[in-house]
Amino acid sequence: MAFPSDDLRGGMRTPESVAARLEKLILDGVFRPGQLLPSERRLCDKLGVSRASLREGFRILRSKGIIETRHGHGSTVAHLLPAQDQSPLMHLFRSHPRTLYDLLEVRALLEGESARLAASRGTPADRVLISRRYREMADYAEAADPIDVEQLARLDHAFHLAICQASHNPVLVHTLQSLTDLLLSSVFASVKHLYHRPGPREMINRQHARLHRAVVQGKPELARRVALEHLSSIGDNLREIEAENERLERSAMRLEGWE
Repeated sequence: MAFPSDDLRGGMRTPESVAARLEKLILDGVFRPGQLLPSERRLCDKLGVSRASLREGFRILRSKGIIETRHGHGSTVAHLLPAQDQSPLMHLFRSHPRTLYDLLEVRALLEGESARLAASRGTPADRVLISRRYREMADYAEAADPIDVEQLARLDHAFHLAICQASHNPVLVHTLQSLTDLLLSSVFASVKHLYHRPGPREMINRQHARLHRAVVQGKPELARRVALEHLSSIGDNLREIEAENERLERSAMRLEGWE
């Protein structure tokens, strides 16, 4: 991995500048929460700093809670947001089906803009990664028999996350990453309820392909429009399935009677 040049190579190699450079790499998503950082030797070489400055920079980051170091295991990026999985709010969100549609609205707000920014700002490396994630998802959906719903949901989420990362907006990226579990539940519900139906399955596959093309071909407004259409149609299909189930339940109740 080649890190972009900055003022470290211009002579500013103080521990504070080393820490600031590493903070920027973390903020930009080059190093992600939970990821093991490269060895000291590799970091010194890539950043052009001494081992003493790097170690002091690490000490500064540890004092801020940004990295964690275990003797003999190296340093990892800390989980920057508090764990929310077990909070009462997360329990309420997961326990009530209506929040699924709220999540789709949030995804539309975040992912629509992510797609637009990715199409306008994405680098060649970003486009390679987006295409790689798209192919992993599309190939699995085509070849797997039967489809593991959870696996496909994770591949689907990884594709959308790669697009978000190509937006080069760290706040947007970290906001989406902080909502990973909730967003995965939304993707899981979409795959579980729609993917076994030929019509919705073809629609999802077609929209993913259009979104991939729009982003990698650098068409911002088209990318945003396709992302919004994708999430809107998922919501419409899920609502129709819900209404259909309610109609079937009412019909069954009338057939059985109340005697």
